[in-house]
Amino acid sequence: MTVPSPAGPATSPSEPAPERGAGFAPRSGAGSSRARAALLVPAALGLAAALALRLQSPTRNVYAETRLWLAAGVAGLLVAVAVAAVQWSRRREVAAVARGRQAAAADAAAEHRRFLLRLDHELKNPVTAIQAGLANLSSLLAPPGSPPPRPDSPAGSSVTALHTVSSQARRLADLVADLRKLAELETRPLERAPVDVAEMLTEAHEAARELPGAGQRTITLTVPQAPWPLGTVPGDRDLLFLAVHNLLVNAVKFSQPGDRIELRARDEGDHMLVEVADTGIGIPADEVDHIWDDLARGSAAAGTPGSGLGLALARVVVGRHGGSVGVRSRVGDGTVIALRLPAS
Repeated sequence: MTVPSPAGPATSPSEPAPERGAGFAPRSGAGSSRARAALLVPAALGLAAALALRLQSPTRNVYAETRLWLAAGVAGLLVAVAVAAVQWSRRREVAAVARGRQAAAADAAAEHRRFLLRLDHELKNPVTAIQAGLANLSSLLAPPGSPPPRPDSPAGSSVTALHTVSSQARRLADLVADLRKLAELETRPLERAPVDVAEMLTEAHEAARELPGAGQRTITLTVPQAPWPLGTVPGDRDLLFLAVHNLLVNAVKFSQPGDRIELRARDEGDHMLVEVADTGIGIPADEVDHIWDDLARGSAAAGTPGSGLGLALARVVVGRHGGSVGVRSRVGDGTVIALRLPAS
């Protein structure tokens, strides 16, 4: 199914960039076979040598009646035990390193959440007071029901300056709200209900067409119907909608009138792929790895309103659902942002 905005149809989807995984991969079958061979070969050789010696000289004694074949067998077993001890030590070392990394990552995440919560606490009350004071000043300079002051008058200049300050105060209030939301997302329990991806994307597409400037861009939605329609993903529908909506907001912000924005999805078996692609300004190569960071603002974002937390929120939402994010971009050509979510 393709749902275009009035300006045109959608194009075909593209593959996202591969993601770097986290954690340790399970031991492969070849690795397990090598480990078993390292244990069994010395023991087998020792026993074979012992048997050969026993057959050749069944009565030959070595050191206080200890038969040579028995010594050879014991030697093979000792070598096998030594190899097993080395392997066990290495596994313990690898496990200890893994536990250390996991503990460090957990500590860093906890410290990050504490920082965001402190920042929210310290900024929330002052920002609320600033907004209240600006509202009072606005009513004094331009009382309700009175004609607006002339722009070239002192009162008019004051009103213009007040509007500028009020706009920045709203931006700061939005930033505080997003910081609070980001801190809560990292710890809040997630709903695990089946989410109809096609339905959720349709809602996100409709919401995107109401964004400022969206009417000057072609925004399309493409979801497959053959050989079967999109399925579901387990998760929190509101949070997944927020992640996709943030990608669409960014696409509108960093594109120009006449550009195309495509929201598309496809079933990849055990995962569902959702992409937002645009023909906007693109992202410089040295900034691509940082777009998911908190408060990230690229060089092209100068003068563009925003908190720099939209993609960070999307990353956290997808990560909490067991998925991954990816990006491909070319300066002057556009950007593809990909979200991969485990399918039901």
